[in-house]
Amino acid sequence: MQLLEMRWPDVAALSKDTPVVIPVAALEQHGRHMPVFTDSLLLGEVIRRTSEKLADKVLFTPLQWLGNSHHHLEFSGTMSASPRVYLDLLRDMADNFVMHGFRRIVFVNGHGGNSVPGQQAVFELRQKYRERSDLLFLFSTYWLLGGKPHEVDPEIKQKRVGHACELETSMMLRIRPDLVRDLDKTTAVEFGNPFEPAARGWITKDRTEVGHIGDPRFATAEKGETIFSVFSADVVSLLNRVLAWDGKSWDG
Repeated sequence: MQLLEMRWPDVAALSKDTPVVIPVAALEQHGRHMPVFTDSLLLGEVIRRTSEKLADKVLFTPLQWLGNSHHHLEFSGTMSASPRVYLDLLRDMADNFVMHGFRRIVFVNGHGGNSVPGQQAVFELRQKYRERSDLLFLFSTYWLLGGKPHEVDPEIKQKRVGHACELETSMMLRIRPDLVRDLDKTTAVEFGNPFEPAARGWITKDRTEVGHIGDPRFATAEKGETIFSVFSADVVSLLNRVLAWDGKSWDG
C-alpha cells in the first residue's frame, strides 16, 4: 500500500499492526561518474520491488530523500541535514504514525551516513514510549541485512558496499544507465583501515579526492540485477518478520 495514493479514512481503517515502512536516503555527491540522487534512486528501486511482494500487507510512505550527508559537503551539489536535525526529523516521522495508532514502524535506509542518527532516533523513541510494550521501532540499512551478492554472482568483486562503487554503479547501470558517465575514467579507491575496529570521525575528503570509494570499473547492469534481487529479498524477509511479530516479544 502506498501512502501517497490513499485518503486519510483509508489509512485510518488499516489494522494498527500494519507495518509502516519509511524509506530514507540522501542527495549527495557520488563521484565524477554518478548523479547526486544515486542513493534515493537505488533505494526507490529496492522499495519498489519490495512493495510488489507485500502490496496488501505493508504501508509504504514516500521516500525521504534528504539525509545526513555533512561529510560530503566539500563536494558541490550535496544537500544535507545536520545529524541532530536529521535525528529529530526521523523521530517526528515515526511519531506521526504512533499518534495515528500504528505500532510497527520500520525505517529502511539507503545511505550510510543516516545510520548513526537513525539508530539513535529509534532508541530515543523507545525511551519516549517506555510505558508501552506493544511498539516496535526498527532502523535497517538494506545492504546490511545479511545478503551477500558476491556469493550469488562470483563475478562481483566487492564484498561490501562502498560509495559509487562496483555495487552501486552496477545497480545504477541496471535502472538508469543514462546517468552513468565516464566510467572508463574511474580508478580504484581502496577502503583502507581507519584504525578499525575503533570508529573514526571522518569526512569524505579524508578518504577520497574524486568522491567514490571502491572500484566502479567492474560494474555491469547484469551484476546490478543480482544485487537488487538479493537486497530486496532481504528487505522482504525483514518485513515478514515484522508481520509475524506477536506484538510483545523481544525476539523477532
